[in-house]
Amino acid sequence: MKIDIPEGKDAIAYVWGEMVPGIGPAASRFSLSVYTHTTLGLREFEAARLRVAQINGCAFCLDWRTERDGVKVEESFADAVTHWRTTGDFDERTRLAAEYAERYTLDPHDLDEEFWDRMTAHYSQLEIVELSMSIGSWLAFGRLNHVLGLDTVCQLPSGASPAPEPRVRPAR
Repeated sequence: MKIDIPEGKDAIAYVWGEMVPGIGPAASRFSLSVYTHTTLGLREFEAARLRVAQINGCAFCLDWRTERDGVKVEESFADAVTHWRTTGDFDERTRLAAEYAERYTLDPHDLDEEFWDRMTAHYSQLEIVELSMSIGSWLAFGRLNHVLGLDTVCQLPSGASPAPEPRVRPAR
C-alpha cells in the first residue's frame, strides 16, 4: 500500500472520496456510469473489462464480475479472455472487444486500418465510442488502484483475501 489510510477507514472510500474531494467523487461517478449506462452486451463488455484487468494486474478488477439482471459470465470466461485469439467460446464481437481492449491498453498506435475495418463491420460508431470510454475508465482507474496498492487492501467481491496477481502479458 503506497498511501497511508487512517485507522478504521475503508481504503477505496478514503482515497476516492475524502483525499481528493474535487476529483475522486467525479472519477467514481464516471467509473460507475460505465456500468449503469452501457448498451453493450454483457459478454463483450466483460471481455474488454477483463482483458484490461489482466493487463493492469488489479486484484479487485480481476475478481469482479459484472452482473446484469442476476446474470454473470461463466467461471471459465476469464480464461477464455486470456486466450481470446484462439478460444471457441467467443463470437466475433466478443473477440473484437478483447482485442480492442488489449491493443488500446498496450499499444494504441497499433490500431491500423485492417483492425478498424473489422471493428466497424461489427460495431456501430456509438458502440465504438462507448467501448473506448469504458476501456479508458478501466485502464485509468484499475491502474490507479493497482499502482497505489488499493487493490490489495480492499474487500474483493468474492470475499477472498486480495493477493497481487502476476501480470498477464499478451502473446504476440
